Amino acid sequence: MRAALWFLALFGVAVAIALFAGNNQGTVTVFWPPYRVDLSLNLVLLLLFAGFVFLHAALGALAALFDLPRQALRWRAQQKERALFASLLDSISHLVAGRFIRARKSAEAALGQEKSLAAGGERLPNAGQVRTLAHLLAAESSQALQDRQAREDHLQRALEQSSARDAQETHDGALLRAARWSLDDREPQAAIAWLKELPQGAARRTVALRMKLKAARLAGQTADAIETARLLAKHRAFSPAAAESIVRGLAIDLLNNGHDPAQLQRIWASLEPAERAMPELATHAAQRLTGLGGDAYLARDWLLPVWERQDILGPNLKVKLVAALEDGLDSLDGAWLARIESAQRANPRDATLQYLAGMACMKRQLWGKAQQLLTQAALGLQDLKLHRKAWRALARLAEERGDAEAAQLAYQRAADE
Repeated sequence: MRAALWFLALFGVAVAIALFAGNNQGTVTVFWPPYRVDLSLNLVLLLLFAGFVFLHAALGALAALFDLPRQALRWRAQQKERALFASLLDSISHLVAGRFIRARKSAEAALGQEKSLAAGGERLPNAGQVRTLAHLLAAESSQALQDRQAREDHLQRALEQSSARDAQETHDGALLRAARWSLDDREPQAAIAWLKELPQGAARRTVALRMKLKAARLAGQTADAIETARLLAKHRAFSPAAAESIVRGLAIDLLNNGHDPAQLQRIWASLEPAERAMPELATHAAQRLTGLGGDAYLARDWLLPVWERQDILGPNLKVKLVAALEDGLDSLDGAWLARIESAQRANPRDATLQYLAGMACMKRQLWGKAQQLLTQAALGLQDLKLHRKAWRALARLAEERGDAEAAQLAYQRAADE
């Protein structure tokens, strides 16, 4: 459509010129005493047009002639820029290929070429960013070569260059690389210090949070590590199963840092509800509390949410739950005894629940019922520790009723496990 319109326009112009010039009888008379020159108007117009074209071409040729020195300088600067960026590409290529000495040399060559450009009066529009990247490449190569002094020198220069207005985008990258190198050197405090220099937005990026998590774990700062792990889980940096496993492990470490019941209770209260509902955490916290001489009633309160869904727990978790409840059987109240008996009647073939109910009856001096439940449990328990404890309990029951032969046999069975 556009081509058709152009053709129509050209035809229109040609027709207009033909109409104007075909019947144009006008003349232009030039008086130059004592001469008189008569010229056709069409010829005058043609000469004027030709003169304009010639003058325009002459001025363009003169401008191009006088611009030759500047064009030569521009061409040389362009060649230097191409060599500079080629050196940067070579440095990156050598770095990813594991040729660290060549990578550092190429990065230093790029720095030298940029300095030569600046000395010649040519300044790259992104010179600060180029210098920062070159220093970071040299520092990364030095880190791989275990040349710490060279790495620190290039890092400091990179940070100085990244403070410029045209290189602020790379400042965060320089700080993140410095933190990564500190982690590689097993210096978590230095890594944390580098990460603290990041702006608030950059500090919440996934890569920064991952490094903060690792640094906090290496430094033994479990509280900061678990907070960071929660943020990473919210950002979906891990799969749900991996996030739960990491948070659970950190929470267990945090609980292990509680050295008295009051401190342990504060740590437990600092955990999120979803974390307190984890069976592993609840059983570990309850065992830790009773081991420190804390309130067994409180420990059972922590275990209550887990107990209410004990029927869906795996065998190992159920064994841990039973072991945690067993630690506080001396102060077992009637409500918990009813819960245990109800669960055992609902699952009469569950050897773990039989063991727990039998031990609870034994603590209440219900010898006959305890004998029956523990005998059934001893035949079906798969956990060696509980199996051994069940036979020892049967041996004590036999001693209570004066059956020395049965007690000896039970002790023998316990020793054989």
